[in-house]
Amino acid sequence: MQPFTCVCGIAAPFLAANVDTDVIMPKQFLKGIDRQGLDRGVFYDLRFLQDGSLNPEFILNRNPWAHSSFLVVGPNFGCGSSREHAVWGLQQLGIRALIGSSFAGIFHDNCQRNGVLLIQLSKAEVLDIAQQVASPEHARLTIDLSQQDILLGDGRLIHFEIEGLRKDALLQGLDAIGSTLQRTTQIRAFEARHHLANPWLA
Repeated sequence: MQPFTCVCGIAAPFLAANVDTDVIMPKQFLKGIDRQGLDRGVFYDLRFLQDGSLNPEFILNRNPWAHSSFLVVGPNFGCGSSREHAVWGLQQLGIRALIGSSFAGIFHDNCQRNGVLLIQLSKAEVLDIAQQVASPEHARLTIDLSQQDILLGDGRLIHFEIEGLRKDALLQGLDAIGSTLQRTTQIRAFEARHHLANPWLA
C-alpha cells in the first residue's frame, strides 16, 4: 500500500449528499476477476454521456479538477452496498483522500484497508473548503497527515483529527496484514508459550 505522508494535489468539490457505492462504481464494473480498469467505472453515469463521450458538465471532466488527488464530498458519502470496488476505482483514478462531514461505516473501513485517507470535519468546514477549491486558482491543497493539517490555497490551515492506529497504518502504508506482520515477534512468542502450556496441541 502506498504510504500517505504529505500530499499536494488538486481537490474537486462534489457535495451531493448520500452518494452511494452504486453511483461511485456501477454494478456493470463488478464482473471482472481482478481489479484492473476500475478507474473507468468511477462515477460512470455522471462522467459519461449516453454516447460514451465525456460529460463536460461533470467536475472531474473539467480543468484543473480532471487531475484531482482529493474530493470534497457531501454527507453520508459511500452509503449503500459494501462493494470494495468503489474504493479500488477511486484509487485507480488517483484519489488519495476524501474530505467530508460523514461517511458510511463500511465504506470508511474499506478506505482505511486500501490506503485512502478519510478526513471528517464539520459541515461548515467542508463547505468552506469546497468553496475554496471550486475556484481554479485555489483548487490545490496540501494534506499533511503527520501534522494532521490541510493547507488551503489561500494559506489557511485546517486541523483534523484521526484515530492513532489508522494514522500510523496510513503513514507506513500498511494494510491489516502488514500491521499484523509488524508484531511477528510477539506472535511467535505467544505461540511458543501457548504450545508449552498446552503440549497436547502438537
